[in-house]
Amino acid sequence: MKVAVTVWDERISPVFDSAHTLLIVDIKNDKIKNIVYKSFDPELEARLIEELSVLGIEVLICGAISQTYSTLIEASAIQLIPFIGGNVNEVLESYAKGNPLSPSFLMPGCREDNSLV
Repeated sequence: MKVAVTVWDERISPVFDSAHTLLIVDIKNDKIKNIVYKSFDPELEARLIEELSVLGIEVLICGAISQTYSTLIEASAIQLIPFIGGNVNEVLESYAKGNPLSPSFLMPGCREDNSLV
Protein backbone atom coordinates (compact mmCIF):
# COMPACT_ATOMS: atom_id res chain seq x y z
CA MET A 1 0.00 0.00 0.00
CA LYS A 2 1.36 3.42 -0.93
CA VAL A 3 0.85 6.10 1.74
CA ALA A 4 1.56 9.84 1.53
CA VAL A 5 1.94 12.12 4.54
CA THR A 6 2.24 15.91 4.47
CA VAL A 7 5.36 16.78 6.45
CA TRP A 8 7.10 19.77 7.97
CA ASP A 9 10.48 18.88 9.43
CA GLU A 10 9.87 15.59 11.26
CA ARG A 11 6.21 16.24 12.03
CA ILE A 12 2.88 15.99 10.26
CA SER A 13 2.32 19.36 8.61
CA PRO A 14 -0.37 21.09 10.67
CA VAL A 15 -2.30 22.43 7.65
CA PHE A 16 -2.56 20.54 4.34
CA ASP A 17 -3.44 23.67 2.37
CA SER A 18 -0.06 25.25 3.12
CA ALA A 19 2.08 22.09 3.08
CA HIS A 20 4.70 21.70 0.36
CA THR A 21 6.29 18.33 1.06
CA LEU A 22 4.92 14.81 0.90
CA LEU A 23 6.62 11.84 2.49
CA ILE A 24 5.67 8.80 0.42
CA VAL A 25 6.16 5.25 1.67
CA ASP A 26 5.21 1.73 0.73
CA ILE A 27 3.80 -0.37 3.55
CA LYS A 28 4.18 -4.12 3.12
CA ASN A 29 3.81 -6.75 5.84
CA ASP A 30 3.58 -4.09 8.57
CA LYS A 31 6.92 -2.59 7.44
CA ILE A 32 7.73 0.81 5.95
CA LYS A 33 9.73 0.63 2.72
CA ASN A 34 10.87 2.94 -0.09
CA ILE A 35 10.81 6.32 1.66
CA VAL A 36 10.65 9.23 -0.80
CA TYR A 37 10.15 12.97 -0.27
CA LYS A 38 8.31 14.90 -2.98
CA SER A 39 7.61 18.60 -3.27
CA PHE A 40 4.14 19.66 -4.35
CA ASP A 41 2.07 22.80 -4.72
CA PRO A 42 -1.33 22.44 -3.02
CA GLU A 43 -2.61 25.52 -4.84
CA LEU A 44 -2.70 23.59 -8.13
CA GLU A 45 -5.76 21.55 -7.14
CA ALA A 46 -6.33 19.61 -10.37
CA ARG A 47 -2.64 18.82 -10.80
CA LEU A 48 -2.36 17.69 -7.17
CA ILE A 49 -5.02 15.02 -7.57
CA GLU A 50 -3.51 13.89 -10.87
CA GLU A 51 -0.05 13.71 -9.29
CA LEU A 52 -1.31 11.68 -6.32
CA SER A 53 -3.01 9.27 -8.70
CA VAL A 54 0.07 8.91 -10.93
CA LEU A 55 2.16 8.19 -7.83
CA GLY A 56 -0.31 5.44 -6.89
CA ILE A 57 -1.18 6.98 -3.51
CA GLU A 58 -3.88 4.97 -1.78
CA VAL A 59 -3.91 6.75 1.60
CA LEU A 60 -3.17 10.38 2.49
CA ILE A 61 -2.49 11.28 6.12
CA CYS A 62 -2.49 14.98 6.99
CA GLY A 63 -3.27 17.61 9.59
CA ALA A 64 -6.09 20.09 9.18
CA ILE A 65 -7.50 20.29 5.65
CA SER A 66 -10.06 22.56 4.01
CA GLN A 67 -13.34 21.21 2.69
CA THR A 68 -12.29 21.90 -0.92
CA TYR A 69 -9.21 19.69 -0.76
CA SER A 70 -10.94 17.09 1.37
CA THR A 71 -13.73 16.74 -1.20
CA LEU A 72 -11.29 16.53 -4.13
CA ILE A 73 -9.12 13.89 -2.48
CA GLU A 74 -12.02 11.74 -1.34
CA ALA A 75 -13.64 11.96 -4.80
CA SER A 76 -10.41 10.59 -6.30
CA ALA A 77 -10.80 7.34 -4.31
CA ILE A 78 -7.80 8.13 -2.09
CA GLN A 79 -8.48 7.34 1.55
CA LEU A 80 -8.07 10.56 3.53
CA ILE A 81 -7.02 10.46 7.19
CA PRO A 82 -7.15 14.12 8.30
CA PHE A 83 -6.55 16.01 11.54
CA ILE A 84 -3.54 13.91 12.52
CA GLY A 85 -0.54 15.47 14.25
CA GLY A 86 2.72 14.40 15.77
CA ASN A 87 6.04 12.89 14.81
CA VAL A 88 5.79 11.50 11.28
CA ASN A 89 7.84 8.38 12.06
CA GLU A 90 5.66 7.51 15.05
CA VAL A 91 2.48 8.06 13.04
CA LEU A 92 3.70 5.89 10.15
CA GLU A 93 4.99 3.12 12.44
CA SER A 94 1.63 2.99 14.18
CA TYR A 95 -0.30 3.01 10.89
CA ALA A 96 1.95 0.32 9.38
CA LYS A 97 1.19 -1.96 12.34
CA GLY A 98 -2.54 -1.50 11.75
CA ASN A 99 -3.14 0.64 14.82
CA PRO A 100 -5.82 3.34 14.58
CA LEU A 101 -4.38 6.86 14.47
CA SER A 102 -7.29 8.29 16.48
CA PRO A 103 -7.28 9.26 19.28
CA SER A 104 -3.51 8.88 19.91
CA PHE A 105 -2.41 11.23 17.11
CA LEU A 106 -5.57 13.32 16.74
CA MET A 107 -4.87 17.06 16.61
CA PRO A 108 -5.90 19.06 19.70
CA GLY A 109 -9.45 20.38 19.41
CA CYS A 110 -10.64 17.60 17.08
CA ARG A 111 -12.84 14.59 17.69
CA GLU A 112 -12.61 11.14 16.12
CA ASP A 113 -15.50 11.97 13.76
CA ASN A 114 -13.31 14.77 12.28
CA SER A 115 -15.40 17.55 13.75
CA LEU A 116 -14.14 20.28 16.03
CA VAL A 117 -14.66 20.17 19.78
